[in-house]
Amino acid sequence: MTFSERMKEIIDQGISVSKDFAVKAGAKAQDLGERGVLMLEVKQLEGQAQKLIGRLGTEAYQAFVERGVKTLSADASAVKTILKEIAAVRESIEEKNGELQSRKKR
Repeated sequence: MTFSERMKEIIDQGISVSKDFAVKAGAKAQDLGERGVLMLEVKQLEGQAQKLIGRLGTEAYQAFVERGVKTLSADASAVKTILKEIAAVRESIEEKNGELQSRKKR
């Protein structure tokens, strides 16, 4: 094998390795991007949950102070609605966190 043939072979091997690396790096970048999106979605859902908890507190305050209610139940229509919304957001957060965990294990 001549020197130029050997150099061509080495360059071809380098290109092949570079292509493999580029494919793997691209897949990793996509995975990191998808995990970033999931993390952002979780943060947004947590913000929603905080707002809903604030609404729940406001409803309790209004019931006790402004309407003079002595007791407040989870079965009260306004409270019940907010609690359902909080439960739905919590479920979504848990689902997204589960997706994140499964992606981290890959």
